[in-house]
Amino acid sequence: MYWLKLKAGALQLTLFIAIVIALLLTAFILLVQTHKRFRIQKDFIVETVQTTNKGIIYSLDNSIRLNDTTSIDLKDEDYKSLKVHCEFWGVFEKVISISKIKNNTIKKVAIIGGMQPKKDRLALYLQDNNKPLVLVKDTKINGLVYLPRQGVKPGTISGEFYYGSKLIYGESRIAQNLPQFFSESNKQFTDIEHIISNAKEGQFLEIKDNETYKNSFFKPTKFMFSSSEIYLGNLSLIGNIIVQSKTKIVVDSSCVLKEVILIAPEIEIQNNVKGNFQAIASKNIIVGEHVELGYPSALVINKKQLIQADKKDINEGQNKITVNSNTIIKGMIVYIDASTINNFKAQVELKDKATIIGEVYCNKNLELKGSVKGSVFANNFIAKQSGSVYQNHIYNGSIIASELPQEYIGLLFENSKKGIAKWLY
Repeated sequence: MYWLKLKAGALQLTLFIAIVIALLLTAFILLVQTHKRFRIQKDFIVETVQTTNKGIIYSLDNSIRLNDTTSIDLKDEDYKSLKVHCEFWGVFEKVISISKIKNNTIKKVAIIGGMQPKKDRLALYLQDNNKPLVLVKDTKINGLVYLPRQGVKPGTISGEFYYGSKLIYGESRIAQNLPQFFSESNKQFTDIEHIISNAKEGQFLEIKDNETYKNSFFKPTKFMFSSSEIYLGNLSLIGNIIVQSKTKIVVDSSCVLKEVILIAPEIEIQNNVKGNFQAIASKNIIVGEHVELGYPSALVINKKQLIQADKKDINEGQNKITVNSNTIIKGMIVYIDASTINNFKAQVELKDKATIIGEVYCNKNLELKGSVKGSVFANNFIAKQSGSVYQNHIYNGSIIASELPQEYIGLLFENSKKGIAKWLY
């Protein structure tokens, strides 16, 4: 028998190779386990995001109690949960969806409004007050219209005739009363002025010039409040912020406003202002020239709380929304007045070359000299020319429903199908 003698160094090399192989196998096993853990974690995150989206979608199809948090039954494992909180942000509903799966929590927030049909988009709904609609000069109405039983006819003002080849470029139907807002929207228009009464001390901002103030919609609302006039200039307000004055708010072109809400009896938006915000007043809103308000902006006057006001103020018709020339507003204009007093003044006036891309709702008198790319809901039209006032006349205005973007989400009416107007942050 022969014995093979090996040197001691060979044994050490063998042990080294065995250790390296063991380390490589351990590393491979750890890598596989890490990838598996990451894949499971990724799947949980994706599922959590999808569940959060389900919360938003659920709010579109179901009635959720406002200013309350609702738990949605997922009919799944106990380690999953979905909660939805619904409240108003100006004229829109605001929905916060919170999904949790094990240690993963995802939140999303969106503002919600009413969808328009893809086909037969509404151009005009004119309430039936037993008077025909009269079109003069270069007026054009394109889209589905609801008109009084007396219909529509061409007219003459100061020697100017109707120039169009057709009266209505679209289908006509018989109108009755104006469509009613979603019941909670009506309540919101009335109550929003008092929202600040529930604010806590830490929610009030101390504003300084040349500063930027941002507030997420996942955090409590911040407020800027004054009993006197507020002048907004040389600063930026972005996000979940409400500015309220007991008298008047003036917005200068040097001010940047995004997503915020302005509340005051009177609001003045000066020339060249750019931004996107909601302005909600009880008396007057004046929009200057060359203003650009991005989607989804809103100008709202709700005169319901002034029903018991001084009769002189009511009779003079001082309450008004005025949009001056060369201004573009992407969103909506709303004028609501519960009084039954009629006058011959315009409560909403869109001047020459003023453009609204969205909706105009006025349950009193509307003077349309500019253009609306979208829909108009009106109780009556007013045309003031050469010192005279013409009822239910449109002089040189246009309403083109087809030029409203298909993605537009706007006013919430009863039985409106809801859609997402914008994702917030």
